[in-house]
Amino acid sequence: MRRFAVCVLALVVIATASSATDLNAQARPRRPPARKPAAPALKVEAAKVTCPSVLGRGVRTRVEYCDVLIGRNPADGVLIAVPPHEGSAYVTFTLHNRHTYSEEEVRAHRAYAEYTAVVGLLTAAGDLLDRAAVQSEFFSEKDLFDRIEGGAGPRGLKAVAPLGSEPVRIEVDDPKVTQVSLLGEKLTVRRIDQTATYTIVGTPIASVSNVKIEYRPRRAPTRRR
Repeated sequence: MRRFAVCVLALVVIATASSATDLNAQARPRRPPARKPAAPALKVEAAKVTCPSVLGRGVRTRVEYCDVLIGRNPADGVLIAVPPHEGSAYVTFTLHNRHTYSEEEVRAHRAYAEYTAVVGLLTAAGDLLDRAAVQSEFFSEKDLFDRIEGGAGPRGLKAVAPLGSEPVRIEVDDPKVTQVSLLGEKLTVRRIDQTATYTIVGTPIASVSNVKIEYRPRRAPTRRR
C-alpha cells in the first residue's frame, strides 16, 4: 500500500512539473520569423546615352534626337548605360524614321516615300537582346513628327527630320549587363518609281529619342552580426 502511494505521488509530481514547463513555454515570448527585406522600388529615369551621331533638338518636342547607324560592332552604336540592378531592367525609347524634306519634291508631287527601319539592341559582348522596327509614310510636311533646329534653310531648320513614332521596350534580363548598344540592321525605302534596301555599315537609318531605363536598384549586401 505504501509503495502504491509513492508511485501515485511521483506521477503527480511529474504531471505538475510538465504542466509548469508547458506554462513557461507558453509564457515565453516567441521570436517573430525573420522578415525578408522588401524588393527595391522600381525606378524610371532618363538613360545616360552616348550618341555617335546627333541629329539635333526638335522644334516642337524640344527633345534631342540621335541617329541610329547600321553597324556590327556594339562599340559603334548608340550606347545606353544600365545602372546596377536586381532582376530584369528595361530599356525604353521612341524610334523614328528619317526623311529628307524637299519643298520642291512636294510641289512636284514626287515626295512620297515609305520607310521601314530595323534596329537591334545588343549587349557589349554582342549578344542580341531584341529587335525593333518602325514604318511610316511621307506625303507632305504635316506627316513629319518634328523638325530639327540648326539648319541652313530659310526657317533655320534641317532638311532631315524625324518621321513616325514607335514606342519600344526591351528587356535586359542579365543583372550583370551594365551597357547596351542600339545598332541599325537595314532600311527599306519605297518611292514612286523604285524600292531600295540599305545595309552598308555607317548608314543612318533611323532616329531615337526619349531613351529611359526602368530598373530596381541593387541593394547593398547585408552585414552579418
